[in-house]
Amino acid sequence: MTETAAATALRPAEIAAYLAARMCHDFISPASAITSGLDLLEDPSAQDMREEAMGLIVTSARKLTDLLSFCRVAFGASASAETFDVRDLEKLAAGVFAHMRAELAWSVDTPAVDKPVARTLLNLTQMAGAALPTGGVAKVRAVQEGASVAIAIEATGPRARLRPEVLAGLQGQPLGEGLHGHWVQAYYVHLFVTDAGGRVFTDVSEEKVVFAATLPA
Repeated sequence: MTETAAATALRPAEIAAYLAARMCHDFISPASAITSGLDLLEDPSAQDMREEAMGLIVTSARKLTDLLSFCRVAFGASASAETFDVRDLEKLAAGVFAHMRAELAWSVDTPAVDKPVARTLLNLTQMAGAALPTGGVAKVRAVQEGASVAIAIEATGPRARLRPEVLAGLQGQPLGEGLHGHWVQAYYVHLFVTDAGGRVFTDVSEEKVVFAATLPA
């Protein structure tokens, strides 16, 4: 059995469990910070830290809301929506990047996209931000060319990198060494892009990681 065949042999329940664990990992940090802030507010001996506690609560609540809104479209069914205004997608991506070191440069020409394209844009954009752990710029571009939508995302910055498990996931390969949370997002992208009749590509060079995808319009 090939590596790709081994990966596709994964049961849907396993993939769902990995995705759920990934999202819970993202949510637990701001949720815990909110709880810590509330504990400080209730602590009589920490009344001099009320301002810091309120700042922690506000910042963490905003981060949690941004992540939940993003994941609802990037991973979920997003109610009954089948098409998405790219301006709304930009807001979702910007919300996530507000809590990253990298900056977002969004340039998507088509005014609306279907669900597979929307999910591809959001997931690859988040992955581009994650590829810039010390900062940089993630340039997101997409254009409709005939019956296809072409997506190109360049993550440029010092120490730009792509984890091996992310590359394996995008290629439809099973997880070897590495973290399930990083792999499953990439593998999920591979699944729905392939299912939509598209393809996804990556290229890594010094201080630059490029993600590209083509999908039916």
